[in-house]
Amino acid sequence: MPGLLSHRALSSVLGLLGLVAAFVLTTAVPARAGESVFIEVTPNSVQAGSRVNLRAGCDANNNRQAQVTSDAFGRVTLRSNNGFLTGSVTVPGNKAPGDYPVNLDCANGNTASTMLTVLNMSQPSKGPATGGGGTAGGRGAGSLLLVGGLAAVAVVAGVSARRKPGGRA
Repeated sequence: MPGLLSHRALSSVLGLLGLVAAFVLTTAVPARAGESVFIEVTPNSVQAGSRVNLRAGCDANNNRQAQVTSDAFGRVTLRSNNGFLTGSVTVPGNKAPGDYPVNLDCANGNTASTMLTVLNMSQPSKGPATGGGGTAGGRGAGSLLLVGGLAAVAVVAGVSARRKPGGRA
């Protein structure tokens, strides 16, 4: 009867494990994902006139819209997208350079903020006027040189063809 004893022992151990598992499952507090409030601006330093992307989290309330405000761009509504709140906005081209707070107001009353830096990078000037650039593929002196060279080759070929053989001995 040694087989019967080991079967009873195994049944007891499995029963005990089942009771422990049931206790753990009924008393555990479920984890709540996404419990954080934040606002991100990407990129966080931009030239005036550039577009920025906004991504935010409002605790477990990311299925409702949220408002973002900033003196850099005004007011934007963020909408739910893959578990986050997202949106994008263009900083006006005439916005003065500086650091601007970006404030998130969640529907559940939570708030967060970050900074956006607007840069004042002047547009690059044109290069110096150094010539027509005809050899770079434009219609300038390079094209004229090419046509003139082809004409010279044609003239030489024509003169060579007119010569009569037999003039020499």
